[in-house]
Amino acid sequence: MASQATGFSAESIVASGRGSEKLSLPLLQSKMKCDPEGYESELATVYSQFKSFLEMFKQQAAFKFTSISGVGNDPTVAKDLGDWAMFLAHVTPFYRKKLAEFPNQLAELLRSSARTLPSGLRCHLVQALILLINRKILDTGENLALFMELQTLGDRNLKKLAFSHVVQCIRRMNQKHKNEAKNRGLQNIIFPMLQQEDEAKAKRAFITLCELHRRKVWFDDRTANAICTACFHSSSRIMIASLSVLLDYEKIEDGDDSDASSDEDEKTPQAVHAVISRQSVYKAHHAGTSSSKRKKQAKLQRAMRSMKKQQRISSDKTAPNYYSPLSHLKDPQGFAEKLFSRLQTCNERFEVSVPVLGLLLEVRMMMLKVIARTVGLHRLILLNFYPYLQKYVQPHQRDITDLLAAGVQACHDMVPPDAVEPLFKQVVNQFVHDRSRPEAIAVGLNVIREICLRIPLLMSEELLQDLALYKKSHEKAVSIAARSLIGLFREICPSLLVKKDHDNDDDYSAEHGGSGHKDSKGKKRKLTDFDRQLVAADTSLRTLKRLAVATTANTSPELEDGILSNEDFKRIKQLKAKKDAKDTLAKYGLLRKGADAKTQQINIPDSEQLTIKRVDPANLEAHVRKKLSKEERLAMVKMGREDRGKYQSRTAVKQKKTGGLSNRQKEHKKAMPLAAKRDRIVKTRAVKRIKEQRAGKQFRGKKAWK
Repeated sequence: MASQATGFSAESIVASGRGSEKLSLPLLQSKMKCDPEGYESELATVYSQFKSFLEMFKQQAAFKFTSISGVGNDPTVAKDLGDWAMFLAHVTPFYRKKLAEFPNQLAELLRSSARTLPSGLRCHLVQALILLINRKILDTGENLALFMELQTLGDRNLKKLAFSHVVQCIRRMNQKHKNEAKNRGLQNIIFPMLQQEDEAKAKRAFITLCELHRRKVWFDDRTANAICTACFHSSSRIMIASLSVLLDYEKIEDGDDSDASSDEDEKTPQAVHAVISRQSVYKAHHAGTSSSKRKKQAKLQRAMRSMKKQQRISSDKTAPNYYSPLSHLKDPQGFAEKLFSRLQTCNERFEVSVPVLGLLLEVRMMMLKVIARTVGLHRLILLNFYPYLQKYVQPHQRDITDLLAAGVQACHDMVPPDAVEPLFKQVVNQFVHDRSRPEAIAVGLNVIREICLRIPLLMSEELLQDLALYKKSHEKAVSIAARSLIGLFREICPSLLVKKDHDNDDDYSAEHGGSGHKDSKGKKRKLTDFDRQLVAADTSLRTLKRLAVATTANTSPELEDGILSNEDFKRIKQLKAKKDAKDTLAKYGLLRKGADAKTQQINIPDSEQLTIKRVDPANLEAHVRKKLSKEERLAMVKMGREDRGKYQSRTAVKQKKTGGLSNRQKEHKKAMPLAAKRDRIVKTRAVKRIKEQRAGKQFRGKKAWK
């Protein structure tokens, strides 16, 4: 059989009834598609040859031989078998009855002996199987496990081919609408593979899930939970990959930090807008020739795609763009506790170098970040987490800002202040003292501000007044951090601040019940004077009645009825305009006088915004711009000017022009028409005659040298 099989070549086939005609496989394939009934004998010949080689490769896989009669080592035989498989896959839709067993035979060959097949033949067979699946002759769900198995064989080209087929096939299946029944069946195949002990299979299943989740094909809670539960895999590589994926989903949203980005966002939706009118639609289908109609319709389609893209971008910008698989956990408390117990019992070093995406990742630090993010996102109670962080809160600790950011992220309004107080005091004692470096003091003050933003009850009056004294520091980073802390407590609890740290603005004090109230007469009235009046009223009933009468007399009837007058609306507009102007000036650093120059007003987010927004460790660091020397300033000025030439005026550039003649020179050299030439000759003769007549009558004077 081997000699018979090797004697037949797939390059050319003699057609039945056509002795002199030799057809190659591509030509025979095209003819069989045009006339399926006329080439049934050639199909039977090719199919019989394919089945004979199929049996030989099955026997080779069963007996575990390296080769049988040279078949495994002969590249021409493997190439012929691959060509026949592709040929049969192309013509299967035209011979469904005669080739009914071919798709299953091909899939069974790959299941049984994929590891023993040559690499080129294996890729050809996989391509033929993909073609049959795309023609909907085979079902995706029946062969999904096979394609996931093929990715673990170690063949790079085959792994890329099988992975792209799985992703694209599932993506096409959910392109128009989500097919939940088929998705559930495919997920039931991939999810158990992720939990297997075999690291290669679990890795390929995890990569497939992450890719489908990133493309928003499988964007459901089941996929998100499967990605999160991969953190508990027995393989450290799978665990690290899952932690890195969860941390990569955490996008830092700095909406108001850069003015350039906001300006670009404002200009982007206005820059590109395709307007489609009824007239353009009518002309594209009814006006002009057929070729012009096709061009107009293509242009219309491009405009419609551009409009849809702009609408999608604008909807993504207006919608809340935060997403993380951690937000879809079914049992976030159990996930956090289980991951924290694994962190406590982790026998690995604190810093484990694992090459993932070219970085040296620290496993325990990654676990800390994921736990803190889960606690803050779902507002969980994990009391043992804060004492665990307290052990590592030292200024000399490596990546201390990441550790402090994780601690801040784990704080929220549902945590009892007693549980966070030891960590809070550790930060104060280790970072904020006179012998500490300015960078450490700035980091400590920033961390204290972020923690108090989430749990204000941790701050005492004495501690706040001590920390507020750092606003007079000569280090710019320290003074800025202290003033930001003062600005925070002006908003949430002004009573803890001393009087000189209160804001002197009248409108601000009126909002918070401070000491800046003014009555209708324009005189400044302090809150302490009102308290003294109440104390005096307790001793005298007559004084109390007099105070009540004065209070009711000063109350306007409009405020009692709850109806605002035109003057009130004007006052509201003035206050709003004043506030907007002040915010704009403070944004560009133009406020130079009073307390506005020292502190900036803080917009306090609510608890929901605090849970969603991630704490950036870079915002906790001290960024102080050092004074540059003259050479550094000159280098900064000249930066980006290397490609520029020497400055020259426009006249010099025009004089050095070597490209050709100017338009005026070209007009002088342009040939004139015959009628214009004759008219010009007549005019010049008339002008010459007039000059001669005048020359005879005029006295030219006597020449002095004669």
